[in-house]
Amino acid sequence: MRKTILITMAALASQLFAGGFYLTLGNPEANPEAKKANAVLVFRADGCHDAEKAAVAATATGVVNGKRQSIPLQLTKLSAPGTYAVTQQWPKEGKWVIELTGQDTGRSTYTLVSAGPDGVDRLHAKFAMKTLSKADVDAMLD
Repeated sequence: MRKTILITMAALASQLFAGGFYLTLGNPEANPEAKKANAVLVFRADGCHDAEKAAVAATATGVVNGKRQSIPLQLTKLSAPGTYAVTQQWPKEGKWVIELTGQDTGRSTYTLVSAGPDGVDRLHAKFAMKTLSKADVDAMLD
């Protein structure tokens, strides 16, 4: 059922963003390369562009023992063009939000994904074509 929902969401999103630039989230368990790298999240730069030239970055922001932290994340480039794996580089305790950003030929895209002791929650990710604010991150941390 969960797989059907993800496929449906991806199909609808591709229609919504046709001709745009966006980041598509994936399951690391479905990608042997990502699985081998112990990835917790996979994403791909999609849209009408050259995926190899897209600039992508990721940051984890979280609260551990009442203290807010931000950690720049190293991305692992996978063999499929524009596809990246994210490994857990933040503490296991606390609640975290992974912020993914993408830039390509004057277009930008942003994605927030929550993470915690139970793993990464791709199903409730937030996608935007504008910079997401601290309030957007805080809302996901609550």
